[in-house]
Amino acid sequence: MDSAKEKKFAASLSVFSNITLILLKITAGVMSGSISIISEAIHSLGDLLAAGLAYFAVSKSSDPADEEHPFGHGKFEELSGLAEGFLIIAVSFFIIYKSVIKIISGNHEIVNMNLGLAVMIFASAANFIVSRHLFKTAEKTDSVALYADGEHLRTDVYSSLAVAAGLLAIKITGVYILDPLIAIVVAVIIFKAGFDICKNTAANLLDVSLSPEDKKIIAACIETHRDRGVRGYKELQTRKAGSNKKIQVKIFLNPGMTIAEGHKICDSIEAMIERKLENSTVVIHIEPGQ
Repeated sequence: MDSAKEKKFAASLSVFSNITLILLKITAGVMSGSISIISEAIHSLGDLLAAGLAYFAVSKSSDPADEEHPFGHGKFEELSGLAEGFLIIAVSFFIIYKSVIKIISGNHEIVNMNLGLAVMIFASAANFIVSRHLFKTAEKTDSVALYADGEHLRTDVYSSLAVAAGLLAIKITGVYILDPLIAIVVAVIIFKAGFDICKNTAANLLDVSLSPEDKKIIAACIETHRDRGVRGYKELQTRKAGSNKKIQVKIFLNPGMTIAEGHKICDSIEAMIERKLENSTVVIHIEPGQ
């Protein structure tokens, strides 16, 4: 399975999983009257929208460069990730609002505890499995959108477990106000995940350079060609667009070297960098050595 198909399959799996969990959580929340379960259903609805964004992004980002987008469509993944981050944050505020309303109203009773517990435990297990697959695919394909979707589902694992633990505590103690309080804790977890996603994707949208580790790899590839006439380099510029790494650099060659010899060295450096850094595009400008 190629990279594009792997990403689409992972995004499709996330969409299907979220639809199933939304139906289960809404049913359990309405039947039990638990605001923490209903907040989880809202969280999963946000997950579904995020998964839809991720599917669109990975589909669009795999399109080849065209006249309107000469550098490709990789930025669609960053846009998707940023939208997912804001969506997660919006969900967290909504959950806090609904929880505060329930605390003020004084209506804390939960009528079907066992159903809620069963659904939350099942949701945690399902989201754990799907998020692991998303992270694995995101790492393999360097997909920002799938990573954001995986983070989204990972917060759902923690929040569902928190709700399940809270319901169990309520069942043991009979203190029903714990239900909206737990929902607020869930909202804080969700907010943190959304903030982190926004921070990371915004960095790529603003063309933040590659990591120091990646830059060391690029420098090492250039340095290994010193015995072939490379005298140094300057103005190393890097950025990311989705999973694509864009690299530009100027290298100094021996003054007496022919254009053909210089191009052979550039081809060798570019090939080495592209082998060591997958999905990279390298542009080298030649200058005579000093």
